[in-house]
Amino acid sequence: MTKRVLYLIACAAGPTEYVDESVRQAQARGWDTCLILTPSAARWWEPRLAELEELTGHRVRSQYKLPGDQDALPKADAMLVAPLSCTSLNKWGNGIADTVALGLVSEGVHLGVPVVAMPYFNQAQASQPAVARSIADLRAQGVLYLDGPDGYKSHPPKQGNPQKYPWHLALDGVGAIAGLTL
Repeated sequence: MTKRVLYLIACAAGPTEYVDESVRQAQARGWDTCLILTPSAARWWEPRLAELEELTGHRVRSQYKLPGDQDALPKADAMLVAPLSCTSLNKWGNGIADTVALGLVSEGVHLGVPVVAMPYFNQAQASQPAVARSIADLRAQGVLYLDGPDGYKSHPPKQGNPQKYPWHLALDGVGAIAGLTL
């Protein structure tokens, strides 16, 4: 039996510094985990990308492939966007797919791939009117958006704790939406 494939898509938000922990947790739940980073998040990991590739067994994607290039990753059975930054949330909610991270998930949700998103941004950013509209738009498309007590509750400005990001709740959401009890 082959493992189910999870695309873990991480944006440039504090917990991305610890995305390797999420990969390990997903793998412990039986997922073949492929990591996709926004270009800014990839810059954070640039000196250690080889470590992530060894951990996942796949190339870490952060750029669109060139026409004619073969896909570097297997087809996704589910996608998790975590941590989702405020910027990427609003781009995605408005249909802007200017990065491979947003392009994959924007297309995936409309191809029937189960998609979960869990944010990480502060309360001041969360108060922007575009945030509520983007969340509503993603939920209307079938994205399981985990915020508040079911996921990540926005923190006061300058008081976030990226090390305590609840990766397990995001992965629980993936299991639920993908029909798994892992």
